[in-house]
Amino acid sequence: MSIMQDARLQPEPATAGPLSGLARADFGHPAAWVVAFLLVIMPLIANGFFLIEIFGTTLILGIVALSLMFLAGYGGMVSLMQLTIAGLAGYMTAVFGASGNANISLGWPWWLATPMALVLATLFGTVGGALAVRTAGIYTIMITLAIASAFYYFTNQNWVIFNGHTGINSVVTPHFWGVDWRADIPFYYVILAVATLCYGAVSYLSRAPFGLALQGIRDNPRRMAALGFNVNAHRVAAYAFASFLAALGGVLQVWNYRQISPGSVGVERAIDILIIAVVGGITRPIGPFIGALIFVLLRTFTLDFLVAVGLDGNRFRLLIGLGFLIIVLFSPDGIIGLWERWRNRHEAGSAPPGGDRRRG
Repeated sequence: MSIMQDARLQPEPATAGPLSGLARADFGHPAAWVVAFLLVIMPLIANGFFLIEIFGTTLILGIVALSLMFLAGYGGMVSLMQLTIAGLAGYMTAVFGASGNANISLGWPWWLATPMALVLATLFGTVGGALAVRTAGIYTIMITLAIASAFYYFTNQNWVIFNGHTGINSVVTPHFWGVDWRADIPFYYVILAVATLCYGAVSYLSRAPFGLALQGIRDNPRRMAALGFNVNAHRVAAYAFASFLAALGGVLQVWNYRQISPGSVGVERAIDILIIAVVGGITRPIGPFIGALIFVLLRTFTLDFLVAVGLDGNRFRLLIGLGFLIIVLFSPDGIIGLWERWRNRHEAGSAPPGGDRRRG
């Protein structure tokens, strides 16, 4: 067997266990088809608030958190700059497109402004990833956190491009074929389509040769380097792919709110993306969307409840933090890990004693 054939086979044990099995279960489990059906018919059973503010926002945050899940779950690299990349894509969409700030926005049509925003945000994330892959562990987290912090202060103080702390308002959204694609139902289906494509791309890539090599690098970079793989090149490529996912989420986010400001890319919001990914689970692509749904529900309804009882609405972050600690304490794999543990116990309890014995 040649060294390249051996290299192709080496990462397999890392994915032959729970990671690959769970990835296949995302598509084959009956519950997945039920959820998919409900998402498709959601406009028939939900009003505009739930459709966009709950489910639409969940899918957008899930896309950004999915980019972090791809880096952390398959590459072993925790990045805190994914929301920064999404924010840059949102800003560039507003700058190159049309908005209420005519002195800043260039007024390009959406079909030119959007690809330019995606390219610039992806390049930004790739360059940041090229810096981050030269470190490991806590140093990678600190570098990406420094990038996120620097970008926040830069947008807050720069008035020529980013309009300072005011931000850019009244961003024009796509309108073609006689359809206002920011209307609730069309926009929901746009978000759902993008989220589905991102989910499918991550699921496919995790079992493709690149994904298997990336998981092998995660587990044993020295061994993979000895087998002929360029470790840093694979890691930078992973950052590039994850940056593109985050950029897609950023474009959808600025179309959703029709405005963007430095508050959208603050450090605390960057950490929220990490919490979403970890709470949902970073071992499966579905995890970030589960974490995003929990986060959006808590942020929306807990805040109203706290205000109703006379407490500071910002304390909802305390509840999110406590939930984060509890979930991580009992399940490092988040909600997905808790679900798998419960299912395994249920299957073990329902199995007949002594296994499947046949009488002769």
